[in-house]
Amino acid sequence: MPQSGSQRYFHLHLISDATGETLSTVAKAAAAQYADFRPIAHIYALVRTPTQLNRALREIEEQPGIVLFTLINDDMRRQLEKQCEAIGIPCLSILDPVISMLSQYLNTASRPQVAGQHALNSDYFRRIDALNFTMAHDDGQDLEDLEKSDIILVGVSRTSKTPTSIYLAQRGIKTANIPIVPRIPVPQKLFDVRGPLIVGLIASAERIAQIRRHRLLSLKESRSTDYADPRLITDELMFMKTICSEHDWPMIDVTRRSVEETAAAILNLLSEARRVDATT
Repeated sequence: MPQSGSQRYFHLHLISDATGETLSTVAKAAAAQYADFRPIAHIYALVRTPTQLNRALREIEEQPGIVLFTLINDDMRRQLEKQCEAIGIPCLSILDPVISMLSQYLNTASRPQVAGQHALNSDYFRRIDALNFTMAHDDGQDLEDLEKSDIILVGVSRTSKTPTSIYLAQRGIKTANIPIVPRIPVPQKLFDVRGPLIVGLIASAERIAQIRRHRLLSLKESRSTDYADPRLITDELMFMKTICSEHDWPMIDVTRRSVEETAAAILNLLSEARRVDATT
């Protein structure tokens, strides 16, 4: 197996007749369990003809590795599996075990559909609507219809409000975010709104200062500023925490969380809030 420095790497071929998002997500999650190995991913999306498959097979032969696939066409599946067996590399259809379990449990055969998870149905348009809403309500914009939000995120600068909002929107959750800025009054609309779940995002002053310094460097900002001063950031956070405590808004510390982990925690809070509303 090839090695670069102290880290070994391997080729990971992902073949899909759809966008390849499912494969990429599964492969990334699985490969993360092997920190000493780095996958070199080769993604072949929208593979729907023998010609397209043959092109992928040529690359697999040149750079052998693990092959993961999602293909509905039986002939193409057999061709891929036969070729991988011939050159002695592992090949797996990642959805087969799940589909088999569902088929047994539901006592019915599956009806394969290429890119079925991306169908233009009501769920798809709900996600698009949520994304449009979220982009229009980023960074404190357009507060007039704030009550239409499912979630409102509040926090000081550089607490990942915008990327978390966009991630939630991709899950169909209308999300607004409002910055808490020193010496600028918090919009009264935020305190008056009823219905949306309001969540405060916080982080350690050191982490926020680090991100802000990087931000200033990227902007080539040379003027003297208190923006990245940890002492003043601590004051910002204290003000932020006081507001959340006074209004009983839950807070999530994002210091060591990825955007995905933060979003998952928020979705748990939303589910809990909706269960409570349903029983009252």
